[in-house]
Amino acid sequence: METSFFYPFAASLIAATVTTIGLLVIQRYKNWAEKNTVYFISFAAGVLISVSLIHIIPKSFSMNEHAPILLLTGFFSFHLLNRFIHGYVCHKATGENTNKDNHGFGFIPMIGIGLHSFIDGIVYSIAFSVSFFTGILAVIGLILHEFPEGVVTYVLLRKGGMESRKSFIIAFFTAALTTPLGVLISYPFIAHADKTTLGLLLAFSAGNLLYVGAVHLLPKIETEDRKFSILALIGGIIVALFIIMSK
Repeated sequence: METSFFYPFAASLIAATVTTIGLLVIQRYKNWAEKNTVYFISFAAGVLISVSLIHIIPKSFSMNEHAPILLLTGFFSFHLLNRFIHGYVCHKATGENTNKDNHGFGFIPMIGIGLHSFIDGIVYSIAFSVSFFTGILAVIGLILHEFPEGVVTYVLLRKGGMESRKSFIIAFFTAALTTPLGVLISYPFIAHADKTTLGLLLAFSAGNLLYVGAVHLLPKIETEDRKFSILALIGGIIVALFIIMSK
């Protein structure tokens, strides 16, 4: 173990704070948030894809020869999670008579998006247990991803008919606080893992990160089709490359 509990937990608190900022912004400045969230998504996608392909995946392969299997598993596990969120959360958000079932609608995002954020916390534990540098690379992309996640969670709850205050509270607990919880629960086990086990866990995390960047975020950039979103994407790639190459 090269780092202490402080680093992943501090990262998770920063992530929770960024998610909360996203909630505050969409609650108070709805037009601005809807207009500019795509730039956060674009930059985060550039960072996540770059650090996964250039650093995290090669690092995991060097630590365990079976890492490619866990990379594949990590990628498709997030695909299944995304199918769950899309099939239940988004379907209920756009379905008929959602205003009549506010409590039921609020429960579904709590499971789907809460699990997603919880896994982010586990990724922090794994990445920082491998090395401080690997942890920082994972943090840069994931934290930027937290801002739009807060926005999306709030919007889904509001579309389900929940009033603003209740939507904010539920989104805060499901999208923000679950990330530190993921660190608190996972770190005591991950911190004592040997190098080969960490290699497998890192490969699994890399599959998660690659999926989030390439499959979850990039399509949103294409559907938004904002004029300067490609520049934000390139900016994320450049920042990731600069950090990796300057090590």
